[in-house]
Amino acid sequence: MEEMNKTAKIQFFFRPFSADPKIQVGIFVAFLVMYLTSLGGNTTIAVLVQINPSLHIPMYFFLANLAVLEIFYTSAIAPLALANLLSMGKTPVSIPGCGAQMFFFIFLGGADCVLLAVMAYDRFVAICYPLRYTRIMSWPLCVELMVGSLVLGFLLSLPLTILIFHLPFCGHNEIHHFYCDMPAVMRLACADTHTHQTALYIISFIVLSVPLSLISTSYIFIMAAILRIRSAEGRHRAFSTCSSHILVVLLQYGCTSFIYLSPRSSYSPEMGRVVSVVYTFITPILNPLIYSMRNRELKDALRRALRKF
Repeated sequence: MEEMNKTAKIQFFFRPFSADPKIQVGIFVAFLVMYLTSLGGNTTIAVLVQINPSLHIPMYFFLANLAVLEIFYTSAIAPLALANLLSMGKTPVSIPGCGAQMFFFIFLGGADCVLLAVMAYDRFVAICYPLRYTRIMSWPLCVELMVGSLVLGFLLSLPLTILIFHLPFCGHNEIHHFYCDMPAVMRLACADTHTHQTALYIISFIVLSVPLSLISTSYIFIMAAILRIRSAEGRHRAFSTCSSHILVVLLQYGCTSFIYLSPRSSYSPEMGRVVSVVYTFITPILNPLIYSMRNRELKDALRRALRKF
């Protein structure tokens, strides 16, 4: 009980990127611009899908929900990271505060990964079974798939957060990161974390490999179906609806696999922090750009919306 009381009173601090205040301010400005750009881009996609009846189809329903997830995902990280940058690493975060940030980060990130698999399934049905698409991808099923993504994210996040914050923390309280990420927080525990690290690796492997296997399988069938399309225009149109999704999947799964599936002996906190910037700040910016640049319907909807102003 005494050990738990000591742990509860501990406050964490995030290690600054640099000891030079000017560099910290420069990074703050870059993070702020990326955060605001991400909010603007993803909000635009969500609103466009909502206000355009022509976009009320399953593909754009999932895309709009992905955009909303990205907004909350970055917002779970950015405010505290920005405050920490300005204070040169002197902004404290309590154990409950760190736990809450970790919970929402894993919850939204997990739901994001599952939703990308759902979107691959949607493209598989649209291209391989176009005549049955409307019947298969009914609105009740779409809502169930979206809710299922959130539920799986929640079921992943809750036990992982509890697992890590049952560890005792004492003495050293500087997190070598800009948010409460699992590997970085576990390094501060004053207890043997071998079991926790093994559990984290196994869970991460399952969470990343199962959706990625489903995505890969979907695209094997999709590519086979595209190659059977006789007209070049038809092949190009079918591929363009998938290429943007493939790029987003490669970014998301590539970065998260590097962080959570790298052996502990080869894991570098500095490199981990840099890669984390990619999938917490850069990827949420690229998602709306990739989808809007490669999607004619979205570009047309955006032009119509801009003409009204």
